[in-house]
Amino acid sequence: MSIEVRVDGVPLVAQESDTVASLLVREGHVAWRRTRFGDRPRGLFCGMGACQDCLVTVDGTSGVRACLTPVRAGMDVTTSEAGRG
Repeated sequence: MSIEVRVDGVPLVAQESDTVASLLVREGHVAWRRTRFGDRPRGLFCGMGACQDCLVTVDGTSGVRACLTPVRAGMDVTTSEAGRG
């Protein structure tokens, strides 16, 4: 079943079985944050919650691992790449 999730203010259609990371990757987002030192792009790396490369903000809570977080209808996801040009 399809549900709607907002990512950086843009509504996206997700499947109930998706994680935030699987939705982002399917939508073409390979990097959604930057390292503090060096400003290097980061996204999905380990895919099992061992690293911190996939951190996003979900419904106002920062530091959420996208690879472990199931999507839910109405979820609001913000990446640190939002607004970068």
